[in-house]
Amino acid sequence: MRFEGKVAVVTGAGRGIGLACAAELLEGGAYVVVMDVAEAALAEADARLKAIGSAYELMVCDVSDEDKVKELLKGVEEKQGHIDILINNAGIYREGRDRFVNQKSDVWKKRIDVNIYGTLYPTHAVLPGMIERKYGRIVNLASVAGVYGLRNMVDYSLTKGAVIAFTAALAKEVGPHNITVNAISPGNISVDGTDRSGMSFLERSGTPEECAHAICFLASDDASFISGQNYQVDGSRKTM
Repeated sequence: MRFEGKVAVVTGAGRGIGLACAAELLEGGAYVVVMDVAEAALAEADARLKAIGSAYELMVCDVSDEDKVKELLKGVEEKQGHIDILINNAGIYREGRDRFVNQKSDVWKKRIDVNIYGTLYPTHAVLPGMIERKYGRIVNLASVAGVYGLRNMVDYSLTKGAVIAFTAALAKEVGPHNITVNAISPGNISVDGTDRSGMSFLERSGTPEECAHAICFLASDDASFISGQNYQVDGSRKTM
């Protein structure tokens, strides 16, 4: 039980990679706080998680709402006594995808609010407690788009590049407090079962569970000397 006694928070955990992370953490013995903006997604997550265990709670939360994020995470710390693991998974991906010249600024702002501020707010909320206890594991979900940029996804690429830079910089600040900060950059992960085998040299799409394995490794004590890194989980993706 790699996560026994640990309290983990996973944002955007109603489906896909986030839900796969929540399931693996729960199975590993953690108490898991499952956060998502969509109540319907949380209801579906509940059906999957209850088959694994009962040490979890569901929370409706828009990670771009700073006050709500702070309120909920403060409540978790008061109830559980500590937060050990934070997985910043919530993000907007394909919504509003288009050539940059055709996009409207409201699309950029929404993606920046969720993908960037939605990573900063939960991290900022849990860090004081982690620093005080001299322990923490933070894993941010970036993307291959932030590594080499994707056409027709310029604003998304910008936000995920920011997450990668944030990860590297924050790791240097909090390392002396025994807190690790890492990023995972998925690419060619099929959440809905769609086959995109032409996008990777492994000639298949990855699964949310395969991505979750890497994330949960970085969230575990097995990765205690890894920090400030960005790992691509993309099947040797072909750049687009």
